[in-house]
Amino acid sequence: MSRPLDFTGLTLALLRRLLYVWVRPTVLPDKPEALGLDPAKPVCYVLDGRHLTNLLVLLAETRRAGLPRPRAAFAVGALRAKRAFFFLERARRMAATAKQRYGHSPLLVAMVRAAIEDPAADVQIVPVTILWGRAPSKQDSILKALFSETWRAPGRLRQALAVLLHGRQALLRFNAPLSLRELLQGEPEEARALRKLSRVLRVHFRRQREIAIGPDLSHRNTQVDTLLGAAAVRAAIAAEAAAKSIAIEEAERRARGFALEIASDYTYGVVRAFVLFLTWLWTRLYAGVEVRNFETVARIAPGQEIVYLPCHRSHIDYLLLSYVVYQRGLTPPHIAAGANLNMPVVGPLLRRGGAFFLRRSFKGEPLYAAVFHEYLHLMIARGFPLEYFIEGGRSRSGRMLAPKAGILGMTVRSFLHGDTRPLIFVPVYLGYEKLLEGQAFLEELQGKPKRGESLWGLLGAWRLLGRRFGKVHVNFGEPLALAEFLDARHPGWREGGDPRAAWVRPVIQDAAVELARRINAAAVVTPVNLVALALLATPKHTADAQALARQIEHYQALLRDAPYSAGAAGCDKPAGEVVSYVEQLGFVERLPHPLGELVRVRAGEAALLSYFRNNVLHLVALPALIACLLGRNRRLDARRMDEAVAGITMLLRAELFLHWPAEALSGAMAAAIATMTARGLMRQNPGTGRYAAPEPTSQAFAELRLLGETIRPTLERHFLTLALLQRHGPGRIARRALEEASHLLAQRLALLYEFNAPEFSEKSLFAGVVAQLIDSGILQEDERGLLHFDERITVPAAHAELVLSAEVRQTIRRMAGETLAEDK
Repeated sequence: MSRPLDFTGLTLALLRRLLYVWVRPTVLPDKPEALGLDPAKPVCYVLDGRHLTNLLVLLAETRRAGLPRPRAAFAVGALRAKRAFFFLERARRMAATAKQRYGHSPLLVAMVRAAIEDPAADVQIVPVTILWGRAPSKQDSILKALFSETWRAPGRLRQALAVLLHGRQALLRFNAPLSLRELLQGEPEEARALRKLSRVLRVHFRRQREIAIGPDLSHRNTQVDTLLGAAAVRAAIAAEAAAKSIAIEEAERRARGFALEIASDYTYGVVRAFVLFLTWLWTRLYAGVEVRNFETVARIAPGQEIVYLPCHRSHIDYLLLSYVVYQRGLTPPHIAAGANLNMPVVGPLLRRGGAFFLRRSFKGEPLYAAVFHEYLHLMIARGFPLEYFIEGGRSRSGRMLAPKAGILGMTVRSFLHGDTRPLIFVPVYLGYEKLLEGQAFLEELQGKPKRGESLWGLLGAWRLLGRRFGKVHVNFGEPLALAEFLDARHPGWREGGDPRAAWVRPVIQDAAVELARRINAAAVVTPVNLVALALLATPKHTADAQALARQIEHYQALLRDAPYSAGAAGCDKPAGEVVSYVEQLGFVERLPHPLGELVRVRAGEAALLSYFRNNVLHLVALPALIACLLGRNRRLDARRMDEAVAGITMLLRAELFLHWPAEALSGAMAAAIATMTARGLMRQNPGTGRYAAPEPTSQAFAELRLLGETIRPTLERHFLTLALLQRHGPGRIARRALEEASHLLAQRLALLYEFNAPEFSEKSLFAGVVAQLIDSGILQEDERGLLHFDERITVPAAHAELVLSAEVRQTIRRMAGETLAEDK
């Protein structure tokens, strides 16, 4: 009788030949006898990933090496098996649980049963590891990096692409055989024996993969189940089921959905691909990335939980800091990203690069909030470095935004909860010389709606690749050790402190403000910042080239000789080179003239330059305030100067996040006055101590007035708020109403008088002014939200009169009165 045709075998043989047109795996060990197989015992191969390509490679390489064939029948005890291989992985669905994915193969069940029934029966189980593209530490292809071997179980499409890209870098390893008989010693019960054998094989494959590609950092594979088993999440699941009258299983399904929505899926191949892509991108967008003070982070990172807190200026921020950290040998952080970035294609890539996503608001979703809180605690407890933006969103004005205590508060409470290593906040200043989103920011400041993030918008950004965006600057500020900060603010916190205790909220707010100050203290001054400071102070944004150079030199001297902080970085380029550099970036242009060359801001660029002035305004706020006082009053005695500077600085602290405590202000003033005196911008009578401005007709006096003009719009904004308060009277206006009225009045002033700052009327700035007045005790808010004040409000108002002209003050008061009349 003729033997039936083996269609399966023929099909597999054909597919094997087709696959090997491209595939050339490396096989280990290279000599089959190194496996030490016993020819008297049957052999059964076990593969981890359930893929046809893996089976085809196994069939080919066993044939080539002369090893027992995987498709050959074998016998063990009473079992007559038709094939000698099985897959450890069972379910292929991406949402499958670990239990579903690693069920028991029918062949494995049959072998265990046969071995239990027959004490003499044994099988040599040979684990076979197949890797398609190992961790690409020296990979130079983004595609190959993306589809190299990872901890994430690949789908069919990804596996096909991995085979296509890595067919000649595949690795097959025959591992030493495991004796089924030895593994079953002391396990007469079938179910327990199966669990033990499956566990041994899973651990084996995991170790082999770890050796090849490093440890598993994938949250979805290793952390989601742990997350859902946490007591807080279990309680939230039960509460969700009770509140919505749904089954516990349905609430668990929702919780798992939230966990997968939030969790990152860190993949080394994607991170490496990002690094390759960004290396390519930086060379086309930027003239370089300059990094300062990273050695501080490298020194403190071992054994610490690091939380990076950069200022938020651009969508590039997400990628920039991770790139810098990775290139310097540290683990890139897991980044908190807004759910608006979880868009098709981009979202999955960011997630695999370490991003985890959070919604703008947790309101109405207590289960989501519980899952997110526990996820953050899990990452902190396990030591993953984190990155998030305490400003919440990108700054449209260039200033540091008021910090939001949301995710920072969760971090502090997680630390108080315990089970974490020492936690260090690392403030990071990110400075750009030109913004990719510059035009969009201006449109938003002018009242246009924010452009939503979309895939098409991202693709449209490719047109920017041919433009010049200057350099990017990354400066790591002074780290803040959370334990030390808590010791200073609440010494008894170590004694079983409750994360929800009343003292925690104000401490979190204090930490947020302190971190914002430390970010500002690490500011880097660029040529664009210097030109913006100097040129925007002129009436028509035009200056004589030599006078502009002289003004830039004043700023450079102040930043060098009276530095705002030890961590801030100045710009030492010669003034002429500074202007030429900014001209190349397209911000300014030169106008030849018989009486001397002029430099002016290009049409439409003044508003963008104001963004870069605001980046560093806090660095020169003190000397600018002194210049404003002297330029307006010509002479002031030392006591009056000290009082005015102290009072006005107190009002500016919230908006500019000035870092000087009251006791340090006098020293900072002395340094600024000494530098300004040395440069001829002011003088002091050695006998009376009285300060005086240069002669009104001198060039030095004009330069002093321009220095003071830098801070004038900010002071006008404060005076505007004070004028509205005084017009309404105590107890007559609510906080939100005052902020809104100030915002609308500033809009009108800007339209009528062409203030040179497009953010002059930005509502959030007025919120900061009001908050600082409340914090200083000048304003009190009652239970109805109305604002009360007494005669003390006349003190900052009187200080404002020292720096603003009578015309400006009268205009603001008149318009404030008109606003009040309209309200009535």
